[in-house]
Amino acid sequence: MDVIDYQIFGSEMQYVEIELDPGEAAIGEPGSMMWMDDGIQMETIFGDGSEQKKSLFGSLVGAGKRLITGESMFTTVFINQGTGKRKVAYAAPYPGKILPMDLNKLGGQLICQKDSFLCAAKGVSIGVAFQRKLGVGLFGGEGFIMQKLEGDGLAFVHAGGTLCERVLAPGELIRIDTGCLVAMQPNVSYDIEYVGKIKSAIFGGEGLFFATLRGPGKVWLQSLPLSRLAGRIYSAIPQRGGSREEGSLLGGLGGLLDGDNS
Repeated sequence: MDVIDYQIFGSEMQYVEIELDPGEAAIGEPGSMMWMDDGIQMETIFGDGSEQKKSLFGSLVGAGKRLITGESMFTTVFINQGTGKRKVAYAAPYPGKILPMDLNKLGGQLICQKDSFLCAAKGVSIGVAFQRKLGVGLFGGEGFIMQKLEGDGLAFVHAGGTLCERVLAPGELIRIDTGCLVAMQPNVSYDIEYVGKIKSAIFGGEGLFFATLRGPGKVWLQSLPLSRLAGRIYSAIPQRGGSREEGSLLGGLGGLLDGDNS
């Protein structure tokens, strides 16, 4: 496992700068690289690079795991081939926060939503965590498959909007909006719960189900799931009946008339 140094820049649109010693490497999601020093060599491989010493079949299995989580079968490895320290930077895909996750301090394993992984030290394994509860898979907002990061190095995940971290005591339960879960430790119990009242389910605007998280363990929540951001942008497209341009004749009155008071 490569030991890497890092620094995170920015407030709302962040990027992480990783410093590599000679021979060290980092892996990143395809398209996430922002810049890199001369001396960094880029190589695209099957899987996450943690299976380099395994057979071809092992590499294919690793790549297949990434494919069923909706990610590319390939990962890009950035290796410092120079004689001194070199840097490579990865950028967040949309407004939010980049979270450094020291897997060694988290027990060696972390469960994440599918599109949250950004980059990691080479040697971190990116696998699959299957959701065994039918209701959670259908209505929990994360589907049946989540990502499982394993190893003892640093990994970086991305949360949309503002981050909320909670450490749950044994038996402590919180209810969250589906889609707001970013990551959790494996011993946290993840389930869903019906909102309980027909009127709230239909008119409350929060959907039919809450996701529930029960401790012990630490959870990371995001205020702006990508699906919510995409939904608001999609609904604002004029061809979809979205709102008028800024400075329109109706202005704020138009918003009141069409029910868009946000």
